[in-house]
Amino acid sequence: MIPIEKVKEIIQKHSKLETNLSAENIDKKKFVDMSKEYSELNEIINEAKFYSSFDNEQEELKKIIDDNSNDTEIKELANIELAELIKRKEKIENKIRLFLLPKDEADRKNAIIEIRAGTGGLEASLFASDLFKMYEKISNKKKWSLEIISISRSDAGGLKEVIASIKGTNIYSTLKYESGVHRVQRVPDTETQGRVHTSAATVAVLPEAEEIDVKIEDKDLRIDVFRSSGPGGQSVNTTDSAVRITHIPSGIVVSQQDEKSQIRNKEKGLKILRSRIYEFERKKKEDERSKDRKSKIGTGDRSERIRTYNFPQGRVTDHRINMTLHKLEEFLEGEIFDEFIENLNLQAQEEKLTSLV
Repeated sequence: MIPIEKVKEIIQKHSKLETNLSAENIDKKKFVDMSKEYSELNEIINEAKFYSSFDNEQEELKKIIDDNSNDTEIKELANIELAELIKRKEKIENKIRLFLLPKDEADRKNAIIEIRAGTGGLEASLFASDLFKMYEKISNKKKWSLEIISISRSDAGGLKEVIASIKGTNIYSTLKYESGVHRVQRVPDTETQGRVHTSAATVAVLPEAEEIDVKIEDKDLRIDVFRSSGPGGQSVNTTDSAVRITHIPSGIVVSQQDEKSQIRNKEKGLKILRSRIYEFERKKKEDERSKDRKSKIGTGDRSERIRTYNFPQGRVTDHRINMTLHKLEEFLEGEIFDEFIENLNLQAQEEKLTSLV
């Protein structure tokens, strides 16, 4: 049972925001925040109004049913309407309960995804490349925009590391459960005896932070410049275009050397740094709030094994929800990705509901 006061708060807040948004001379940031909150409340306002008026409507129908002066047909119609009303209330109650769960403010943000080859040498770098291609295909299917920020290739044609920005609708809420260790089991091309090898790649998904989300003071930064050491044209090893940025208070370090221009490398480096600081602070707050509760879904820590891709058996297994599908090729093509995400979201919601109870 949802406290009616909570539902009435939704209705009052929606009405107040509606009035405030029509006022003149609103601060730009305040207007953006209010518009965002108003948009979120719009998704539940009709259900909240129905839930708020349920008791009165139920009482009116019961009066019709109990009134002996009414004929049988009217009573039957009232009974049917009451049954539908109760059924709708039960459905709406669950939706409101989910809406009232603590929100992850980062869910609506774009994301920065970092993929790195882990244990397994060259085979791990090939797997890192496979994962990146998978996220590219998912982005294409969902009409997201993916832009490579930094990339480092291996001798085998795989990827040692790739960092990319993904923009679209609710990106972080869709990809946030991808953070962790992805393990692959397959026979490498170089394996002459047909033995299955196990290697891994790590994925980190960060909410992309805007300048208004994280304020970085110049005094908190140490910026070092050096010569690029990888592909990049004639300027490589002739100019100090590469940049290393250290955020002194947190100790977070970002290096960027993909661009020939020192200015562009600094811009890209700050973009990554801002998101890492934002995630660092967000994670710290989340840990403080939920230090007594361990989530089965996981913490998003890149040291946690989350999924296994087994090529000989053609299966993909998510260890957090014990879900296995023998559709590995389809998964790598981005075809059934949403099946895992929906189940991960459902279990995360159930855990939050349980913790509230």
